[in-house]
Amino acid sequence: MSDPRDFFSLDVGDGPEGGEADPIRRAKNLAKRDLPKRFYKDVAVETVDGGFRVTLDGRAMKTPAKRPLVVPTAALADVIAAEWRGQGSEIDPGTMPVTRLANSVVDGVVDRMVEVAEDAAKYAGTDLICYRAEQPERLVERQTALWDPILDWAEEALGARFLVADGVIHVAQDAEALMAVRKAFGAYGPWALAGLHTVTTLTGSALVALALARGRLDADAAWEAAHVDEHWSFEVWGRDAEAEARLAHRRTEFDAAVSFLAVDRRV
Repeated sequence: MSDPRDFFSLDVGDGPEGGEADPIRRAKNLAKRDLPKRFYKDVAVETVDGGFRVTLDGRAMKTPAKRPLVVPTAALADVIAAEWRGQGSEIDPGTMPVTRLANSVVDGVVDRMVEVAEDAAKYAGTDLICYRAEQPERLVERQTALWDPILDWAEEALGARFLVADGVIHVAQDAEALMAVRKAFGAYGPWALAGLHTVTTLTGSALVALALARGRLDADAAWEAAHVDEHWSFEVWGRDAEAEARLAHRRTEFDAAVSFLAVDRRV
């Protein structure tokens, strides 16, 4: 029987010539093979040096790279355990976002924190909330109401003043503002940083991610701010089952990432 951990393995082909362009995305890619059968009955959480671990029939879990999977909080361990308890006759990594992200921290973040922080911070250069619709008026008003307070918060809390553009024409942001965002991302440990990186890539906004991590926004408010345009389209053109399913899947990944932010809450 193949090791079920193989189904959480890294895809070595993400970057140029098999490199590691995005260690988190790389660690989360799933092998396209038949799902393995469930091989365990009991799932438990144990306290160990450095944190908490999940056991399957008494055997400690390891990452795809065969490192011990030890997480820093009981809350994360409990969610991972729940994901494994919730599996049916087959093990489906697609239904285990917290397990996948935890693996990515141990195998793909702890050794490359500067790279991960820089990759997330670069989104500030073309941040979602800096590019506004020119019409219709109601959409413009909604973007203004949800996004301007985040920009105000960034200026006050980070010392970063961002420029706003109408339409999609690129606007160059001030170098000091971008440096402030890089500094903010660089202050986090690997677990919260992984959550921040995932939230940033899912929302397209480094500023929304930082506002969430620092408590300026809660998860629902951050999600709403990042999906103004999608929700507007639903209102105008009606619901689309396929689009809603994609959005629901992204929300599951988003919520998993949010659970990592509590590891290193900052103000």
